[in-house]
Amino acid sequence: MQQPYVKRTDGQKGITTIEFFHPKHNSLPSELLGELAQAITTAGNDESVNLIILRSGGDRTFCAGASFDELININDFETGKSFFSGFANVINACRKCPKLIIGRVQGKAVGGGVGVASAVDYCFATQYASIKLSELNVGIGPFVVGPAVERKIGMSAMSQLTIAADDFKSASWAYERGLYAAVFDDVAAMDEAVDKLANYLADTNPQARSGLKKIFWEGCENWDELLAKRAEESGQLVLSEFTKKALAKYK
Repeated sequence: MQQPYVKRTDGQKGITTIEFFHPKHNSLPSELLGELAQAITTAGNDESVNLIILRSGGDRTFCAGASFDELININDFETGKSFFSGFANVINACRKCPKLIIGRVQGKAVGGGVGVASAVDYCFATQYASIKLSELNVGIGPFVVGPAVERKIGMSAMSQLTIAADDFKSASWAYERGLYAAVFDDVAAMDEAVDKLANYLADTNPQARSGLKKIFWEGCENWDELLAKRAEESGQLVLSEFTKKALAKYK
């Protein structure tokens, strides 16, 4: 079985690709989330980097969310808070990164995976990139990723995803609501569009790109505190009797 990883590849014209992978449908355990947040932060602070492409390995699932193996083993508040802070750190790393981030979503995005897709600045997807916020199924909610998802698609669409937690919404649904900038028939067509946009952006004024990034994220300056509070809320909720019983069904 292939080992989990986060890897960075620096290409021509200052185009850097950050790729994450986990053999369990690209789910993200705490360690991998930490590596991903650090990779985004480091690339953002690297003067040789013009922009970032964020992608996952494999071809079926972009990201299945947080590691379920870790989730079912949370037995105290501090562990729970730390667990849910993982996606908060990735989202905030994307938010504070001074470089534009292009997302490449080749397949399904679930839970925290929807949060990652929402945290990039421009996102391409294939027709197979359906989305679901499944947290309510196990007695919690998408509290940490909610602000990023709401910012991208609005409260109405976010609430639909949250409430119908057992249902996937199609890639076209996500496109119509602004999560995806474009949806393609296959990975090859998507990758061609990613490369085209990346090469175009690499030739634009870096000061203009940085200024636009700040404008895109105006009003989110309190997210360090907000997402930390959301992680605490989730960390408490996962210890509830209801959630423990719900999680036990999946063991």
